[in-house]
Amino acid sequence: METSQVETLLREELQLAEVHVKANGSHYEVVAVGECFDGLSRVKKQQLVYGPLMNTISDGTIHAVSIRAFTPVEWKREQKFILPQ
Repeated sequence: METSQVETLLREELQLAEVHVKANGSHYEVVAVGECFDGLSRVKKQQLVYGPLMNTISDGTIHAVSIRAFTPVEWKREQKFILPQ
């Protein structure tokens, strides 16, 4: 599955402001930013991102996913450490 397909799926399903996906084979790294994460614990944020990906995880297209999810406010503070210029 192309990273752009994962980005589109997550952006549409979760109404994300930003999503960044990297892949190494069937291992994916996701950084998701959206208001939908407001007030949620880290585990709940990850569960929310896993939801739209469950079919591709179940069928083996995606083997592993590393998820970092942020509200826009959290992302403003954290992005300089995660996406260096």
